[in-house]
Amino acid sequence: MTTALIILGAGLGTRMNSDLPKVLHQIAGAPMLVHAMQAGGSLDAARCVIVAGYEAAQVEKAARAYDPDVTVVVQDEQLGTAHAVAQAKTALAGFDGDALVLYGDTPFIRPDTLAAMVDARQTHDIVVLGFEAEDPARYGRLITQGDALDRIVEFKDATEDERAITLCNSGVIAADAATLFSLIDTVGNENAAGEYYLTDIVGLARARGLSATVVECAEAETLGINSRFELAQAEAVFQNMARMTALEDGVTLTAPETVYFAYDTVVGRDAVIEPNVVFGPGVTVESGATIRAFSHLEGCHVSRGAVVGPYARLRPGAELAENTRIGNFVEVKNAVISEGAKVNHLSYIGDADIGPRSNIGAGTITCNYDGVFKHHTTIGADVFIGSNTMLVAPVSVGDQAMTASGSVITRDVPAGDLAVARARQDNKAGFAVRLFEKLRAKKAKDQ
Repeated sequence: MTTALIILGAGLGTRMNSDLPKVLHQIAGAPMLVHAMQAGGSLDAARCVIVAGYEAAQVEKAARAYDPDVTVVVQDEQLGTAHAVAQAKTALAGFDGDALVLYGDTPFIRPDTLAAMVDARQTHDIVVLGFEAEDPARYGRLITQGDALDRIVEFKDATEDERAITLCNSGVIAADAATLFSLIDTVGNENAAGEYYLTDIVGLARARGLSATVVECAEAETLGINSRFELAQAEAVFQNMARMTALEDGVTLTAPETVYFAYDTVVGRDAVIEPNVVFGPGVTVESGATIRAFSHLEGCHVSRGAVVGPYARLRPGAELAENTRIGNFVEVKNAVISEGAKVNHLSYIGDADIGPRSNIGAGTITCNYDGVFKHHTTIGADVFIGSNTMLVAPVSVGDQAMTASGSVITRDVPAGDLAVARARQDNKAGFAVRLFEKLRAKKAKDQ
């Protein structure tokens, strides 16, 4: 059976105290909405519909950045969860399959939990995700008879006996799409909040003779984020899970609590991550690489045997081949560092190709930006770039060439040549002593 995702993300999130839509607040470098899309994507869903509301254009932009094929519909008035899901009806007209309703502010539902819901749909018309709550508080309660779900009661409308139930509703529901929208069409708003509750479809389904059941998950999976404090808690939850996963996968973390992963970080077995390393989105570190302390990586690829840092920064487009070295206070952006090449100290390499086994001396800068355009620097194999060399792009340095320390290279350097581009040194005999005497005398007079 094919599946369509309906992800609700229309809320303002007033407790966030922010101009940003709630579902666009980030966890591990990605909006909460993307986490929900990523979880749902594990089902290989045929369609994905995002229900946006507040600042819908921003929500749509973020959703399409992750999945260009997503459909975004707008809920102009927030009249309840059933009303929100109903906005997806036209987008899914004629869809022959299941619909799975997820929430953009509930980012931690596991793929195997969603798979269990899909499996339960083989034998039940409606499947609801529930959890045993340590503190049920104001959650909706799931009223069951054996393994059958009879109805869902919102806290505001529950009796004292119903409030004593600890099996709670996550809000996540799976059903045949046509059945789901047919049931929603009959939902009313005769309740304490005057809203159209998606939860009412369970009672309406049972009245039609349809079956309903509950799939249970850990309470942590259903964590919803409604405030900055809960957002910080969610970040901590994600990082703890990511660190544990890395350790179980054979990654060495010498101080796990100080390493911060992004939602899509990939680190291979036997890689070593030293303390205080931060991964932004889009990073792959292959097996056997070492990321030394206080380094920041984003949008880059680090190959086997490479050593990065300490205090290095790899920006988007940095591609490190095997056995490369990127040392302390080095920044690399949109550049390919070929096998065995070294950039060890205090350098900036941007918009460049560095050939195999080349050595980039301390303080080297590829001057890639002229104020309007970016330009490329190409350095061949086995090149030695002297310390404090300025490479003014576009420029190339041929294989086995050298540049003298302190040079400003503005023209191509042929293979095997030594380029010297600095003024001849001229020593003024005794001038330093005379100058300091003059300056000190002036200072004494001024005082």
